[in-house]
Amino acid sequence: MRSLVYYVAVSLDGRIAGPEGQYDFYPVDEEYSRQMNEEWGDGLPTGLHEALGITPPLTKWDTVVMGRATYALGTDMGVNDPYSHLRTIVYSRSLAAADFPEVEVVAEDPVAHMRALKQEDGSDIWLCGGGKLAATLAPEVDRLALKIYPVTAGDGIPLFAGGFAPQQWKLVSHRAFDIGVILAQYERA
Repeated sequence: MRSLVYYVAVSLDGRIAGPEGQYDFYPVDEEYSRQMNEEWGDGLPTGLHEALGITPPLTKWDTVVMGRATYALGTDMGVNDPYSHLRTIVYSRSLAAADFPEVEVVAEDPVAHMRALKQEDGSDIWLCGGGKLAATLAPEVDRLALKIYPVTAGDGIPLFAGGFAPQQWKLVSHRAFDIGVILAQYERA
């Protein structure tokens, strides 16, 4: 069975983006970017692969899922399939699938759809965002891969934007980068 992996950047105070969806406050440097691009390049937008002259490794997952607000970050810039190297699924009840033929727009219950998706043949599935979808899909998340940045946001979109629902996780690996980022990976306990 395929696993759902929530791979995302997060601040020390648990925010994946600012109140208006900002994410440019996360510090990066050349060495950190190089290492992450090599190891986690599947999570880069296709346009960035092209700009950097690299090929997506397709070693982590073959499918990406996201909510409408996360998807809008690309469409607002004229990019209707930000991850064309992956099967892209957008959960939305407000988008018309016919208007976005480059991706799969799913209006049905995300949990039921994810359960069926995990039964299909293929590699793992990347939950790219956002916080509301993560809260909805929380029971289906098998692994967390959190890039914990040494910054506090103060406000913004939480990692899981839902109600009180404690879940236990087991740390399976961690790695510290020179710029202070910690990549922590967890499995459901």
